[in-house]
Amino acid sequence: ALVHKVAAQVQKERNVKLSYLVGTMIEVPRACVVADEIAKSAQFFSFGTNDLTQTSLGMSRDDAGSFLPRYQEEEIVRQNPFAVLDQTGVGKLMEMAVKLGRSTRKDIKLGICGEHGGDPDSVKFCHRLGLAYVSCSPFRLPIARLAAAQAALDES
Repeated sequence: ALVHKVAAQVQKERNVKLSYLVGTMIEVPRACVVADEIAKSAQFFSFGTNDLTQTSLGMSRDDAGSFLPRYQEEEIVRQNPFAVLDQTGVGKLMEMAVKLGRSTRKDIKLGICGEHGGDPDSVKFCHRLGLAYVSCSPFRLPIARLAAAQAALDES
């Protein structure tokens, strides 16, 4: 309500009409679990998969280099979850958030922000969930676009 009130005030003061959406980053597991409540106020969800991965797995991306090789060696993780989305863990939380969000707001806009947006397998997974946009580092953009196009072709 506050955002809409301030937006109306600014539009009136400046004599302009702005179109905007109010949304949120989904970056912690609890946000996934209560996504139906969040969707009452949010017109979009952007999944911040870097932070969602850290908070879901309880590991820091900043010091992952010190333990991930051993985790992979011991088969605790198959691949670096900060490079390739953990579809069985983090992905299930995202799937829950998508379903809950859409149960409240059928037209909610959904997307992904972060380095996973440049990973083809992660982009394909997000496409299957119904996410419609990807935001990632500029150097990952060509890969993201190609992966999104391939996912769309695979679907048809």
